[in-house]
Amino acid sequence: MKYFFSFLLSLFILISCNNNKEEKLVLEKGVSFELAKYRKQQISDVVYKLDFNIPKEKTTSIASKLVLNLTIHDLKQAIFLDFNEDASSLKSLKVNDVDSEIKHQKEHVIIDKTKLKLGENSIEILFDAGELSLNRNEEFLYTLLVPDRASTLFPCFDQPDIKANYKLKITAPKDWEVLCGAFEESAVSKGGFTEHIFEKTDLMSTYLFSFVAGKFTTETKNPGAFDMRFLYRENNKEKLNESVDAIFNIHQKSIDFLEDYTEVKFPFQKMDFAAIPPFQYGGMEHVGAIQYRASSLFLDKNATQKRKLNRAKLIAHETSHMWFGDLVTMKWFNDVWMKEVFANFMADKIMNPVFPEVNHDLNFMMSHYPSAYSEDRTKGTNAIRQELGNLKNAGSLYGRIIYNKAPIMMRQLEHLLGEEAFKTGIQEYIKTYANSNADWGELVSILDKKSSKDIKKWSDVWVNSSGRPIFSEEFKLDENGKVTSFSIQQKAEEGSDKIWPQSFNIQLIYGAEIKNVNVTISGEKVIIPEVKGLHKPTQILYNTNGFGYGVFPINNDRINSYKNISEDVSRGYQFINLYENMLNGEIAPLNAYQVMFNAIQQEKNELIVSYLSGRIQNIFWTFLNEEERYAAQIETEKSVSELLEKDLPTNIKKTLFSLYQSVAFNPKGTANLYAIWSKKKTIKNLFLNENDFTSLAMKLAIYKHPKALEVLQEQQTKISNPDRLERFKWLLPSLSSDETVRSEFMESLLEKENREKESWVQTALSNIHHPLRQSSSTKHLKSVLEKLEEVQLTGDIFFPKGWLASSIGNYSSKEANSILQGFLAENPNYSKVLMKKLLQTTDNLSRAQNIKE
Repeated sequence: MKYFFSFLLSLFILISCNNNKEEKLVLEKGVSFELAKYRKQQISDVVYKLDFNIPKEKTTSIASKLVLNLTIHDLKQAIFLDFNEDASSLKSLKVNDVDSEIKHQKEHVIIDKTKLKLGENSIEILFDAGELSLNRNEEFLYTLLVPDRASTLFPCFDQPDIKANYKLKITAPKDWEVLCGAFEESAVSKGGFTEHIFEKTDLMSTYLFSFVAGKFTTETKNPGAFDMRFLYRENNKEKLNESVDAIFNIHQKSIDFLEDYTEVKFPFQKMDFAAIPPFQYGGMEHVGAIQYRASSLFLDKNATQKRKLNRAKLIAHETSHMWFGDLVTMKWFNDVWMKEVFANFMADKIMNPVFPEVNHDLNFMMSHYPSAYSEDRTKGTNAIRQELGNLKNAGSLYGRIIYNKAPIMMRQLEHLLGEEAFKTGIQEYIKTYANSNADWGELVSILDKKSSKDIKKWSDVWVNSSGRPIFSEEFKLDENGKVTSFSIQQKAEEGSDKIWPQSFNIQLIYGAEIKNVNVTISGEKVIIPEVKGLHKPTQILYNTNGFGYGVFPINNDRINSYKNISEDVSRGYQFINLYENMLNGEIAPLNAYQVMFNAIQQEKNELIVSYLSGRIQNIFWTFLNEEERYAAQIETEKSVSELLEKDLPTNIKKTLFSLYQSVAFNPKGTANLYAIWSKKKTIKNLFLNENDFTSLAMKLAIYKHPKALEVLQEQQTKISNPDRLERFKWLLPSLSSDETVRSEFMESLLEKENREKESWVQTALSNIHHPLRQSSSTKHLKSVLEKLEEVQLTGDIFFPKGWLASSIGNYSSKEANSILQGFLAENPNYSKVLMKKLLQTTDNLSRAQNIKE
């Protein structure tokens, strides 16, 4: 017995020692989940006082100062500030007014805990601002810090659940405007510079902090709620007249809708915005200072309805983020999809009052389904909600799954709950977690209380797993040919036992008679009783309401009738489903091409015309063999040219002209394009602007028109905007007819300093790796693949995929596939996150090997 008591005593001592033992955080590059979790309980009441001195010269460092005030609750560990820059950028450190040694390890500034105290503390750091995310140009700069780039600019706690206030001072050249997340308090002239001091910002996560500084035109308007300030560099009067008022008004309509839907007033002190020419994304939802790509906002009077819709959805998306993402922020970036799904989902709803004349069910379908399928069908697909161990990998979570599949999921969830229950659940979520953070589980808990269904179980397949179902049908007939049983089955595309509970409509066609049936499937199989006792339908159209998600059966003998379907949503979805079946080998590419090409010649809906145009181009360049493409090119060039001469609406003509440009590379086609570019030929109701003529000049160079060099030189003189002119000049080597010049330019892009303007780089890559130039550009593919890891480290969140999509993503040849397979074989332990991007962008290349054969 005494041995037993001795054992208990030893065990007690061991447990006590372990409990008193200080747990040591293992410091690693980036922000680990463990570090983030510890810091969340260690500190609070964070205020960053930042001072940036911007010189006139782009190459001169930006001398900066940080005074960080915070409350410390736990001193078991040091304070770890994130600073992903070279230690030489750190000049001095004071902790509670006492000089301290600078310790910089693994992208962190370590503040010795012996210099700190429980309660209020102050840390002062003099440093040179990090350059990676400053996006410096000769006449302007802007910060872009999502998801973990704030720490590349200044020392901070770069995690979304440590929200802070900012007090900003920026000294900039005197002719520069400055915009940030707070109102300007004062502006004091100091020689050739102005010192701008701003009031304290609202609470925000580090990735939402930003400022813009430079030579901008400023316009302030009050479209209804409050004054909004707009910074831009556009100088085209027609675009300004057509766009500026519309931009302000769409922001206001978005605010009106969101205040009504959420029952929460606009949550921040202001909402200004800036249009930036080389901006990497469509937009970014910085608190108080949204940034947009200028070309997405400024449209001329002849812009297509789709472009106007895209602009409005972009503005509505970024405005929605003020509530979904900025006010209520995810706890950790594995739930970054939550802010994006709500921004897209709300933007789709906002389009109803902004564009009452548009078929919004069709617009939702065309906006989301093709994009979601393009990733979900690949071996690189991922769940909507993904695991994330370190914030340095957060950029890899972004993609079409969270932007496009997630809204489809959310619409199914809204249908499951009912619109009113869903809406009240969202209102409770916003009010409960305002100015704080929440994860998916916390939202599900709110929604679960409002439904008799098991929302947690439902979300396991829709949110926590990847892929899509493949549907099939089964008929059983009696001796008289009458249906005794009709069932629809679903099976996961990748062979697992996953089941997607969902609803969709089908149409049973009996000659001139059509029977509409709503299908709700919650298991592997559902019986459709409406057919029992009837003859087998002559045709079944699946997902006619565009609500279901997956690949549905087709009847190859009936696909030519799709163009005659009267309902826009049904007609549009049949073409989407046809394309997916082609990729899965159920129909030959040439057949799909001909069905779509015949359809586009009579289609009147611009959204469907746009989809058909894109798929026709994709099939033409990727899946037709050389013989098929040669024949199709002659027919397509001739037919579209004739179509452009017909009396069609301007928006349809603009879309058809885009299709024409993509295939008119034979001598007759290029001669026609040159005549249009030189304005020797005009097409009635086809209105081309400066950007269109620039794009046309670039096409003529790629198509080797005899006067291509003259065309490029002359087009250069016609570009009126200095930012667009700079871009055009930068792109010229990628358009050169000299293979050596193109190769040298391609090799220059392998150096990170030449990839600063990422949207320009992607255009250049597309020029170099155009299908007509691949005989000379295939040799660069291996270096493109080998550079991917560096591209991820030095580029913004969408750039790794853009880098691939604009290069190897353009290929379908055996040689390119061989290079890809060789790279995969040589790198068996390649980064999982980058492997997904690689498999997504090369899915067509891989499929083409089987399809073409």
